[in-house]
Amino acid sequence: MSYTTEQIRNIAIIGHGGTGKTTLLEHILFQGGMISKPETVDSGKTVSDYGDDEIARKISVRSSLTHVNTDDCKINLLDAPGAGDFVGEAILAIRAAETALLVIDGKSGVQIETVKLWRLLERHQKPRMVFVSRLDEERANYTAALADIKEKFKITPVAITIPMGEGPSFKGIIDVLNKKAYMRPSSHDQKEQIGEVPPEFADAVESARSQLFEAATEGSDELMEKYLIEGELTQDDTLAGLKKAFATGKIVPAFAGSGLANSGTSAFIDFVVHSAPSPLQRAPEKAHDQEGNQLEIAIDPAKPASAFVFKTQIDQFSGRLCYIKVMTGTVLPDMDMIIASEQPHKERIGKLYTMQGKKLEDIAALPAGDIGILAKIATLKTNDTISQFDKLFSYIPLRLPSPVHMLAISAVNKKEDDKLSELLYKAAEEDLTFSVHYNPETKETVIAGMGEQQITMILDKIKTQSKIAAETRIPRVAYRETITKKATAEYTHKKQTGGHGQYGRVVFEIEPLERGKGYEFENRIFGGAVSKGFMPGIEKGIHQAMEAGVLAGYPVVDVKTAIIDGKEHPVDSSEMAFKIAARGAFREAMRQANPVLLEPIMNLSVFVEEKYLGDVMSDLSGRRGKISGQNPIGGGIVQIDAQVPQAELLRYAIDLRSMTSGTGSFEIEFSHYAPISGKIADDVIKAAQAFKTQEAEEE
Repeated sequence: MSYTTEQIRNIAIIGHGGTGKTTLLEHILFQGGMISKPETVDSGKTVSDYGDDEIARKISVRSSLTHVNTDDCKINLLDAPGAGDFVGEAILAIRAAETALLVIDGKSGVQIETVKLWRLLERHQKPRMVFVSRLDEERANYTAALADIKEKFKITPVAITIPMGEGPSFKGIIDVLNKKAYMRPSSHDQKEQIGEVPPEFADAVESARSQLFEAATEGSDELMEKYLIEGELTQDDTLAGLKKAFATGKIVPAFAGSGLANSGTSAFIDFVVHSAPSPLQRAPEKAHDQEGNQLEIAIDPAKPASAFVFKTQIDQFSGRLCYIKVMTGTVLPDMDMIIASEQPHKERIGKLYTMQGKKLEDIAALPAGDIGILAKIATLKTNDTISQFDKLFSYIPLRLPSPVHMLAISAVNKKEDDKLSELLYKAAEEDLTFSVHYNPETKETVIAGMGEQQITMILDKIKTQSKIAAETRIPRVAYRETITKKATAEYTHKKQTGGHGQYGRVVFEIEPLERGKGYEFENRIFGGAVSKGFMPGIEKGIHQAMEAGVLAGYPVVDVKTAIIDGKEHPVDSSEMAFKIAARGAFREAMRQANPVLLEPIMNLSVFVEEKYLGDVMSDLSGRRGKISGQNPIGGGIVQIDAQVPQAELLRYAIDLRSMTSGTGSFEIEFSHYAPISGKIADDVIKAAQAFKTQEAEEE
């Protein structure tokens, strides 16, 4: 079937790890008639968790695309991982979808990842629904879960469905909106059946319907006035009011059920079809043109075609798969489009696909608002824009957190280092929260990710597919050196080897600059003691000297150098001679200018449950951290802001996980360099000397 933009629904399924998102999706696909039999996570055969690593660990690692087709609409479902290490996958799913379904465990209620995901939804201003699952398990409580949401997010969820019993007495759910009961199937591979609402739940239904009427009045002032006068609303009025209030984020629809029992899925699908926002109700997408001007582009099927690449996946068998969200027009097979990347160029896009988990399905067209896949376009990557507009523009890239856990890496077999680097760069292309770069200063290849689990799974996948084993270690810190007082020194380079010799003499004055200023050079020579033609060579010599300071061989920063005197020879002077003289004079002056080591200081934001606040703050103080504030952000979560030396944070991802039973998370970015002295500086210098010795032995 072909669908119009109005008939498309895009839902990101998100939630804390272990809340049953994959199981719920499996049964939505089954109830929607897309698969003949629902599988369990333990079976390793679910539609959305199809990677070998996901099957082995029984967790979602990457977002997957599935869909349910009905007579009235196409529902694209993006199942995102719940673990904090894979938050980038949740972010891209939220970006592509108009609506999010936040799955909450009926026993645990709101958990730390729930809070963080809610904040993401607030930032993106996305309408959201909640599905309280696992209501057939002991201690499950739908009312308590909704109360937890109300307390922590200061919003009252609107129950579209309510459970018939909880725990062992769970019998199914009631669709309050349509006054229908869906009895729990006798097994999870049977579909829900519609029945009459049992008499014992009549009062609960009427109470819930009153709340629905009140929620519907959020959609318009006219409905509010009508409800106040008449005391109730018609079914059409209720549907219209809920749909409008939901699309504008004024209400949060809530659903009851159990994924594993296949209970609650029918009413959910029905609500999405009739009441979830279509892409036409999406806020305009932000973009910028080639001149940097800001643009806003609304979803519009009448405009020329354009789309945003929100995910790249490199499949062993299908090759490069680029997931696109079509923003305007209709994308057709074999269409020529401009890729607005770093080097804009035209490409023919070939076939179009959608996916049902790992299965690629050909489709004839992708209208505005739809989500699909382009295959085997080598130059296309995440965050690119493709379009047929006359004027080139780019949609705003994904806003992803910076990687926080860093490791130096090398192949166990040194001959495989190049191949390992190639595979690591491919992994970084698929997951933008994972990065790899070579640090020439420390002579290490450094990888960084959101946590230990993410990095371990990437390296395990590389080892499985290529047989390349890697070894990791804590990376070296990129220290700096600077000076703290003025000093003057001279250096003469003189060499006679027969024929023309080498001669250059310089006198330097150096002084410290404000932190972050880098480097300045001034020529204060008067009377032509050194010709201007030799100044470029002198500056080159200074730059060479600054590459390795006199304390531990780290780069030198924040120094002003002035040449105040010198001497040249009419025959033997050259640019090379003055470069060597300048290098020597700078190093001699630096030794006299009270040199010190500088260490990188990081801005750190830690997110922890209140019960761990004392332990985490005490630990930060022990890491030489300076805490600047703490701020409750809702859901019992506190944000701690601090500045901490990078050297103290190299294992922080692991240590924080241990301190907070796996619930804490943090964000980190470079702030500035600060001086160190005493034993800390002595240890850094000794370590640098040991590294140089090791390098010399290896050579």
